[in-house]
Amino acid sequence: MDTLLAALADPARWRLVNLLAERPRPVGVLAELAGARQPQTTKHLQTLERAGVVTSERTGQRRIYALRSGPLRELAAALGRLADVTERAGGPNETHERYGAGVIAERHAAREPGWADGRSFGFRRSLAGPPEVLWRHLTEPALLTGWWTPDDLRLSELVFEAREGGRIVQEYRDIEDADGSGEVAGRAEGIVDEARPGRRLAYRLSPLLPDGGPAFTNHVTFDLRPTATGTDLYVHWRITDSTVGSADFVAGIEIGFGQSLDKLATALAAAPHDTDRTNRTDTGSAS
Repeated sequence: MDTLLAALADPARWRLVNLLAERPRPVGVLAELAGARQPQTTKHLQTLERAGVVTSERTGQRRIYALRSGPLRELAAALGRLADVTERAGGPNETHERYGAGVIAERHAAREPGWADGRSFGFRRSLAGPPEVLWRHLTEPALLTGWWTPDDLRLSELVFEAREGGRIVQEYRDIEDADGSGEVAGRAEGIVDEARPGRRLAYRLSPLLPDGGPAFTNHVTFDLRPTATGTDLYVHWRITDSTVGSADFVAGIEIGFGQSLDKLATALAAAPHDTDRTNRTDTGSAS
């Protein structure tokens, strides 16, 4: 496939392929129709023949070239599969397009400081497991790293001290940047305001701009309510102190945190729901 793509990438060879699609032709006629010299045309045809897309045979004094449809159909099928993956409903490319549209809208709205103050977002999930187990996933760094990120990022540094006044630090990198050699995708710092194990968690968290200043402040609350089958989780976000440069961050809240909660749901569904372990409310850091 690589050889075929390289052969077809040259405009002169692509012109020859189009001419041969009409009918088999001798090299002299192809050179004339393509407006090229015959030796140059012969070299292009040999490249196409090595790629398997044309064949040739000598008839009398002429060498006739013909196009093979099989490799072209295989290429078309491969390109079609790529297009299908790209266009699949709910896939990463659709999400990226939604985020891009949100960025445009939010940048247009971000004309002066405070532009997004008071904006709020609400999330609700019915989750497996009792509140005690969910609390661990909300507060223990070793468990937080498994879900507290959008799909395309990973936590490369995390501090979460689940006590009033406790520190929060997040650093994100691309999920495929396994060795940390790429650039940091984002960083946020905050503080815990309330930590009532198994019931309520509240904190303030500020994503940082490239210059190190806060983009805005998220006031986030998690309310845990036990149910017959697990726990209902209610999350509320409220924005204050928004800067003009915060538009890209605000645009990603619903998509990014929604993806995080989906991963949390998956993690809880797979977790053993033992409640014998004592809840830890003073956690360390993971990096």
